[in-house]
Amino acid sequence: MDVFYRGTSLTYKVIGGVFDFYFFAGPTPLGVIDQYTSFVGRPAPMPYWSLGFHQCRWGYHNLSVVEDVVANYQKAQIPLDVIWNDDDHMDGHKDFTLNPINYPHSKLSAFLDKIHSIGMKYIVLIDPGIAVNSSYGVYQRGISNDVFIKYEDEPYLAQVWPGAVYFPDFLNPKTVSWWGDEIRRFHELVPVDGLWIDMNEASNFCSGKCTIPKGKQCPTGTGPGWDCCLDCKNITKTRWDAPPYKINASGLQKPVGFKTIATSAVHYNGVLEYDAHSLYGFSQSIATHKALQGLEGKRPFILSRSTYVGSGQYAAHWTGDNQGTWENLRYSISTMLNFGIFGVPMVGSDICGFYPQPTEELCNRWIEVGAFYPFSRDHANYYSPRQELYQWESVAESARNALGMRYKLLPYLYTLNYEAHISGAPIARPLFFSFPTYTEVYGLSTQFLLGSSLMVSPVLEQGKSEVTALFPPGSWYSLFDITQTITSKGGLKVTLDAPLHVVNVHLYQNTILPMQQGGMISKEARKTPFNLIVTFPAGVSDGEARGNLFIDDDELPEMKLGNGYSTYIDFYATVAKGTVKVWSEVQEGKFALAQGLYIEKISVLGLDGSGQASALEIDGKPVTNASNIELSTTKQNVLEDGGDKVKIVMVEIKDLSLDVGKNFAITWNMGTKG
Repeated sequence: MDVFYRGTSLTYKVIGGVFDFYFFAGPTPLGVIDQYTSFVGRPAPMPYWSLGFHQCRWGYHNLSVVEDVVANYQKAQIPLDVIWNDDDHMDGHKDFTLNPINYPHSKLSAFLDKIHSIGMKYIVLIDPGIAVNSSYGVYQRGISNDVFIKYEDEPYLAQVWPGAVYFPDFLNPKTVSWWGDEIRRFHELVPVDGLWIDMNEASNFCSGKCTIPKGKQCPTGTGPGWDCCLDCKNITKTRWDAPPYKINASGLQKPVGFKTIATSAVHYNGVLEYDAHSLYGFSQSIATHKALQGLEGKRPFILSRSTYVGSGQYAAHWTGDNQGTWENLRYSISTMLNFGIFGVPMVGSDICGFYPQPTEELCNRWIEVGAFYPFSRDHANYYSPRQELYQWESVAESARNALGMRYKLLPYLYTLNYEAHISGAPIARPLFFSFPTYTEVYGLSTQFLLGSSLMVSPVLEQGKSEVTALFPPGSWYSLFDITQTITSKGGLKVTLDAPLHVVNVHLYQNTILPMQQGGMISKEARKTPFNLIVTFPAGVSDGEARGNLFIDDDELPEMKLGNGYSTYIDFYATVAKGTVKVWSEVQEGKFALAQGLYIEKISVLGLDGSGQASALEIDGKPVTNASNIELSTTKQNVLEDGGDKVKIVMVEIKDLSLDVGKNFAITWNMGTKG
């Protein structure tokens, strides 16, 4: 179809199919997404480690390069959870194989044992195209099981990286079983922790009906080789291949089957590619999800390039081969926000860009945005110079700063992952989701929210050391310097300082944010003590705040309460008549107690500056002067609408040891200073 939006009209020009229209009335933005995802499928639960930082490159030519990358991240003190291989590990670009020279099995196994022992993970790419090679076991078993898409009763011939390929037909139940068996065989060889399914639109370097040229190697074996080297002819004899209305395929006015599977090719039960084309990546995601879940009973992680309505139920998504340009950096935000609305909340773009080579400044600014993508991965092209975050010391500094904050926020991000799974709520959201009546934020895509109340306002332009950000009505507290506050009654545009290594992140009022101490890897960061940040509207004498926390065994396929392997906590806080109270209500606390998790510090922001904290009680018992628990009051700075100052204070309670898995209640007085 072609879809035209002209501001006042929406026009669909279609070449087939039936329209079923569904209207989701909300009335809130989150209500719309809840209704939509209840219909198309709730987003998949993601393992905890997948919210850590990922590093990939097309062009890690041998295992020693991968080992060097991991070592250099550790040396630079930049967090890293997952190391990836593009197709470099493969033997001749063939799925489910290892290059015996560059990725010898014994050395790769030793490397994986080493990184798995510290909690790191390993993911590899697989493409749908299966090399036509009579000595290749995957191909042999595919032919034997008759799993490939057909054209004129023969497997449809195409070309991708290994040369001539056939495409599996994932609408065929036999193909799903065969695919699962091939994943099982490969996993026994290489215990990968997830799979990356690429090129699954499906991408084809050729068009039309092709044959393998006689006496000619295809491809030549030099370089990646994306030029078509098969003998091909256009197919125009049916209305499926040459429909009377020419859609604007690829923006090039090419035939509808251009650089993909011919639209008159046939799937299982006689279904034409014409009718099934958009389902290809979706059906591969389903088959891959089923295969991974059946291996060890663990929660699958799949990254897919092609998606469809409902893909979020099975896979994460990255936005393809985005360019290393300032324009693409800006686009990455709106694309991420759109996919959250589409029910695919685990989404991100290639940090620093896939190609061409990014500038050092751009890479600095991109990690400051990408550290807050739900899916955070640096990935680069075969031909681009190396761009791992440690390649420039300035980028390494920005990465330590931004990713350092991300790793402190992992419990919050994981709780948002749980909320996405049960209600469809996007992890990254447009500002209008939380402020639907504040029309100034409609269409704003240079800032975004994580959850309902954490706002990221990045620098998106070259040569800038400040950024103008829009602050909806209320009080906002800088996460990197929580003594700095911006508040307004009607909304406010503020120009914020943003030197090269700084990204502005602000927390909204009425929030309780659970954070941990961070670390170099999520497995270790997850064991550290908690800090609760409580935000009240600046200077109010009566207010409330709330937050929540979900903890579970993230290896389990299901993400739910009541299985004995999860805990859910609601946090509450109030201030009224000079008394502040912070408390928790725990559901299924046994799992959290078994992990030994505890709250070490509570920071309460925005309290009336005329008071001084005293008379601390924990669970109804006064805390005496002899206790090691510290209660302190610190001044904060507030910018009011007209530049007027409001006096507020932050109260911190340190050296606590409150079990996360148990209810607690803390109160104190904010008496007037004598």
